[in-house]
Order: sequence, then C-alpha cells, then structure tokens
Amino acid sequence: MKINVLELRPAGYAYLLEKLEITGMPNWHISSVSTTGTHYSKIQDASIAEIFRTQYWPGNKVGDHLEFALKYDGINLGLLIRIFEHLPQEEITEYIKSKPTGKYARRIWFLYEFLTDNKLPIDDITSGNYVEALETKKYYTIINGEKSQRHRIVNNLLGPKAFCPVIRKTERLLKMDSVDLRKKCDDIITAYPPELLRRALSYLYNKETKSSFEIEHIKPNPSRTEKFISSLELAETEDFCEKGRLVELQNRIVDPRFKDSDWRVNQNYVGQNVSYQKGLIHFICPKPEDLPEMMKGLITSHRRMKEGSVSPVIHAAAIAYGFVFMHPFEDGNGRIHRFLIHNILSTRGMVPRGLMFPVSAVMLKNPVSYDASLEAFSQPLLQLIDYRLDEMGEMTIENETACWYQFMDMTRQAEALYDFVNKTIDEELVEELSFLVNYDNTKKAIQDIIDMPDRLIDLFIQLCLQSNGALSARKRSTHFDFLTDKELTSMEQAVRDGYGQPGQSVI
Repeated sequence: MKINVLELRPAGYAYLLEKLEITGMPNWHISSVSTTGTHYSKIQDASIAEIFRTQYWPGNKVGDHLEFALKYDGINLGLLIRIFEHLPQEEITEYIKSKPTGKYARRIWFLYEFLTDNKLPIDDITSGNYVEALETKKYYTIINGEKSQRHRIVNNLLGPKAFCPVIRKTERLLKMDSVDLRKKCDDIITAYPPELLRRALSYLYNKETKSSFEIEHIKPNPSRTEKFISSLELAETEDFCEKGRLVELQNRIVDPRFKDSDWRVNQNYVGQNVSYQKGLIHFICPKPEDLPEMMKGLITSHRRMKEGSVSPVIHAAAIAYGFVFMHPFEDGNGRIHRFLIHNILSTRGMVPRGLMFPVSAVMLKNPVSYDASLEAFSQPLLQLIDYRLDEMGEMTIENETACWYQFMDMTRQAEALYDFVNKTIDEELVEELSFLVNYDNTKKAIQDIIDMPDRLIDLFIQLCLQSNGALSARKRSTHFDFLTDKELTSMEQAVRDGYGQPGQSVI
C-alpha cells in the first residue's frame, strides 16, 4: 500500500532533528507516524524506515520523542549529544522528573550527564532495581559494568565518552556469533601435522605482509617487509594497543623519513587530484587537536572490552576500524589498522598459538566489500564537515566534528570483519595448507623421477602451475634442457596429479 508522504509525521530522532534544526550521521532506523492507521517498514538505502500507526504518536514534547527514539530508533550517541546540546536543560529536567523511575527516563538522564558532563538539578535515586544503559539483547556490551548509584544504571557501554562505539546485535551478527570460530581453527590445526603448520606459518606471515602493503599499492623494500613480519610475530602474544607501542609500530613499518614520535599535528584527509587544484575528497580525519583525547579513549575502550569479555571479533572491529577512522599518524594507518585485527584476535585467544589469519589477503580479494566497510562511515561523514582547501592542498575544518568520531555506530564494520574472518578461516587458511600438502606430494613424486636440487623442483612446479600443468618449450630450453622427454612428461603429470586443478598461484 502506498502512503502519501503528506500523511506522515516524523517521530523520534527524525522529529528532534527537524525541530532543533540540526543535522547528524544517518541513523539505521527512521521513524514516522501515519494518520491512516497503517504500520509497515521498508529498507531505505542503508536504513529501515518504519511507519507507525497513529496511536504511537508520542506527543509534541521533546522528552517524549527522546523516549520514543530509545524505544524504536535505538541508542545513537552521536545524535543524542547533538540533541542534548541544543535542548534547554529545563526541558530535559522536567521530562525526567515526570517519570523518575521509568527505565527510559533514567537512561536519558544517565546518557545526558555522561555525554555532556553537566549534572542536572535532580536528586539521586535511592531505591529500586538497576537498569542497564544498553539492553544486552540489542547491543554488544561489557559484562559487570560500573553501577551509577545516582541513576540506578549499570554502565555497560563499550567505552568512555572520548571514544564510545555502539554495535547492534543484528540478525546477521547474531548468526555469525553462533559459530565457534576458535573451534573451526582448532579443527583445521588437528587435520595437519605440526611440521607442516610450522612451515605454513612463515608463508602466512609473508602473505599477510604482502597483502597489507598491496591494498595501499605500496611495494615495500625487503627491510620494511621483514620489520612488518617481525611485528606480526609479536602480535600473537603482546598487546600493541597502547600509545608507546603504536608509535613504535608505526616507526617500524613506514619509510624512516615519515616516522612519527606522537599523534599527528596536521589536518589530514584521504583524497586524489582529478585536475589542477581540484581534488576529490574521500575521507576527512579528525582535527589534530581532538586526537589526543580520542586516542586515549580508544585505548581505554580497548582495555574495557578486553576486561569486559566482549566478543573478540566485535572488539577487533571497534578498535581496528576506530583507529583507521581517527588516522592518528601521517603514514601507516591502514597497515596498523589491519595489524590490530591480528593483535586483538590473537591476544583474545580466538586464534590458536602457532597460527595467524591472512585477513588482509581476503580484504585484497574482496575490495568492494572492504571499501564498503570503510565508506559506510566515511561517505555520510563528508556531508557533515565544513572545510576549505588552500592552494597548497592544506585543509582547514571550520565546524566541530569530534562527536562523529567519538560515537560511531560500527555495526556495519563488525559485520564486514566477521565476513572477512570467516573467509580467512574457510578459504585462505585451508587453501594455503592444502597447497603445502600438494607441494610435498608433488615434490616427492618428482624426486622419484629425477633427483634434482630443491630450487629447480620449486621452479618446475611454479612454471607448470602458471601454464595449466605443462612446461612451455621456451621455459624448458631456458631452465630444463637437461630433461629427457620421458622425464618431462612424467614430471608434468606429477604436477597435475598433485594439484588437481593446475593454474593455482604459488604461495
């Protein structure tokens, strides 16, 4: 049934944003109330537009629409702080006092004081049950959050005010959560001999390093490659989400000329020149003056999620994507972002010792999905930032933007990372381990035909796989002119038998 747009009234966040004449990051759920009695919802771009029947109309008071927003639109901290900044304190106070024990009123009260650092003229609640700030059925939260006696609220948020992401328990995430990823990894390990796993690990480190640089179209020299690999090896056991360690890591993986000793002090952005003095901006980073507090908040959030037993993938998504969106260094942010995924998954025990996830290889193979996970935040953000560029390409931000980085809804990023991790386990790990098994079998078969150096066996296998299981005449004359026709035929057949599907790339 089609609804005339004139019969719809915005409700919840939509009502408040319109009434207060403010803009913000789009919320995942947009509410309106129909005068016709129809109730339905539809997917609109990346959000759900829900039309409620007329009896759902909350009234014309801002407090009632705040309650409606928390009930139906969900908790959006970025929008809430903007709304609170534009509301007279008296209106919030009047609403909370009218429902002193209501769970939504108490949540609004707690969130107002948490986000604004302003204490409302309301007496502390002295009795009654505690209510969680975020409903655990709807959001990922920490366990055993701090109790706020003033509001009778349990603070189970993922971070402090300086960086407090929100991740919703969507149907897709709950389905992914039901899979025991650690068990999948353990099952893979038990299927292969320990010696082969040890050999595979060095290949996986190399593949991850190569892929992470390749995503950024960088060809590192051998020294930078080795430094990145050695850092990945440490990521298995050491927590890198601490300022000193992050600076040290940045210094190890970038060109020495671009080492940082602290968070960046310049306004940076991601973009490209399309013509002289005309650039295409893809992403604008936080103001440098906002960074120290934000990064302190991100590190605190990391510890909070670690101690609060948040799902490792959710934890890794919030911190790794939060890091890259803050872009705290002049160079190396993308590589550190992907490094942090390994670091958190490993130190949280999701990845068994002696194994690593070449997650960057999956991102490299799925660039559309990876870009979409970044653009889900970066594209709508661009609409909220007033900036100017001078003739030298230096950017100046002319409005306040900190709240959009502090209070991100990172549900889309968490869903994307789950997909990447699943593909890493199901495809990349199995593919690499199977390749090694096939290589060992093929090598033994070739050695039974002719006893030649390992270097030449490796080259023969590589060249055959590149040519659908057969050695070209030119390659034979260049590298293997000593082979008889019978030996060559038998060795080519050994490669085809060993790999089943010739043409795979070597590790």
